Amino acid sequence: MVFKRRDRRPIWKVLLEFFWPKGGWGRAAMYVKHRVNRLPDPPDRIARGICAGVFTTFTPFYGLHFVIAALLAFVMRGNILAAILATFFGNPLTYVPIGVISMKTGYWLLGLEANYEHGGLGHKFVKAGEDLWQNMTAIFSDHAADWSDLRIFYDEVFYPYMIGGILPGIAFGLAGYFVTLPIITAYQNRRKGALKAKLASLKKKKAQDL
Repeated sequence: MVFKRRDRRPIWKVLLEFFWPKGGWGRAAMYVKHRVNRLPDPPDRIARGICAGVFTTFTPFYGLHFVIAALLAFVMRGNILAAILATFFGNPLTYVPIGVISMKTGYWLLGLEANYEHGGLGHKFVKAGEDLWQNMTAIFSDHAADWSDLRIFYDEVFYPYMIGGILPGIAFGLAGYFVTLPIITAYQNRRKGALKAKLASLKKKKAQDL
């Protein structure tokens, strides 16, 4: 079986669109807002889903945000699709400030101090990736597995990020809930009013025809 690549664009254009989508982030945000407003669910359930999705963006489980947001929305009895759409809050423009806030909060909660003995944040990411790759290849070679750099990454990056993301995640998630609830409620009420008015107009026209 031969798999063909459907997207013929150069890879750099694909990556560029990931960081800056066609039409800009403003247009992308409007699309998400439009989709959320038109979800067929009560406003409270949609807002709970948004709360779950925003909270998820403060967790370090990148690549699993859709799954985590959906599970949280299910537990909170929120709208799952709204939760998935709300993970848009975490994007290439916001991941850096989200990471900084989560890391600083985590270090503060755990009583840790920044330690540059093992290098900066980027260096720890690189060394952890090298450790992971070397340990995977060690299965097929005589090299012994070494988890030291991954342990450093867990202790100094992942764990503080995970703990530190809880408080700001809750704060931003609740903010998302209380901000979007009246907006969605007003939109749905306005839409219901427009539909009722249209239905009344059709009934009146039908009565006049008879």
